[in-house]
Amino acid sequence: MSAPAATRPEGLSAYIAVTAAYWAFMLTDGALRMLVLLHFHTLGFSPVQLAYLFVLYEVAGMVTNLAAGWIAARFGLTSTLYAGLGLQVAALLALTALDPGWTIAASVAFVMCVQGASGVAKDLAKMSSKSAVKLLAPAGGGGLFRWVALLTGSKNAVKGLGFLLGAALLATLGFTGAVLSMAVILAVILAAVALFMPPGLPRGRRGAKFSEIFSRSANVNRLSAARVFLFGARDVWFVVGIPIYFYAVLSDGTEAGNRTAFFLIGTFMALWIILYGAVQAAAPRILRAAQRSEGSLIRAVRGWAAGLALVPAAWLTGTLVAGLLVFGVLFAVNSSLHSYLILAFTRSERVTMDVGFYYMANAGGRLVGTLLSGLTYQTGGLALVLGTAAAMVALAALASGGLSDETGAAPA
Repeated sequence: MSAPAATRPEGLSAYIAVTAAYWAFMLTDGALRMLVLLHFHTLGFSPVQLAYLFVLYEVAGMVTNLAAGWIAARFGLTSTLYAGLGLQVAALLALTALDPGWTIAASVAFVMCVQGASGVAKDLAKMSSKSAVKLLAPAGGGGLFRWVALLTGSKNAVKGLGFLLGAALLATLGFTGAVLSMAVILAVILAAVALFMPPGLPRGRRGAKFSEIFSRSANVNRLSAARVFLFGARDVWFVVGIPIYFYAVLSDGTEAGNRTAFFLIGTFMALWIILYGAVQAAAPRILRAAQRSEGSLIRAVRGWAAGLALVPAAWLTGTLVAGLLVFGVLFAVNSSLHSYLILAFTRSERVTMDVGFYYMANAGGRLVGTLLSGLTYQTGGLALVLGTAAAMVALAALASGGLSDETGAAPA
């Protein structure tokens, strides 16, 4: 039997290259989201119209994750990783064609389509990176949990910097200059990654069937259901509600006031994502994963989800910013446990299929959360946004309760 991939130099090099590529992508993904949200809010878009801008992004993610799992199994992980980075460059360049003279309906339709392409790009890159961890991580000693927590936590910290970068670029270069500069930088990074990517990732298998994308594992299906509600609970406040609420509080309506609000909102959203990423990366230590069995970690995900459900309800009478930070810490541990368990539950020969199915559920939750974010804020304000988030986390905890200790997965 050959040594685990991560014990060979090329395995570690491939992990580093994949992580670097994923970082580059998520930096532009976070910046683009903040650019689009703040730019179109200043153009007079309502909260529901702002939510529409991101709908196709999430719908595309659901479809992409199903197809990407099969494509990677058939043609190899590097093909889907490069395709994701290249498509993001194309989406950024497309946004430079946006004409301020267009009607709101035309602008919404155009940006929805471009965001849809960006959603495809993101999930190609995400599925490739997360699947690679299963294949490259060292066996035993909690290696899988450590490596997936490091990748996921670091990419969220980078995405947080992207929120700050997007707000800063909007305030300094304007919308067109911002997206053009990001397209150029990402294109250079794509060329460098493609040129220097070491061996270590599988090249695919010709016999992979599309029907294999649907998982027969009860644990994979239950964890995917929990993921729908968990990320729906986050995006119901994160996508539209909180940024627009903060803008209403911080901006005085002048151009200088708008720029100041951009920086403050971008900074807070960036810090939240960075905190979330840091806690995700530290989750194996927080949970003492190296000393615990897989069954113990499965039971832990139920308790952490239940604890998270209490936080949004408390915001209704507590301090908003403090509540958001507490939510970030608890959400990060839940998310990190999910990211580990999906890799623990799957087998190496179908890892791209199960990871694709799981992230399809993730995109479904984000879609529901995105739609509800604009709708709940416009209908009932911040109170309804936070109440909806609390209910969705409670449903995630219920779904997690069905996970079985008898996974049959390789030990972590």
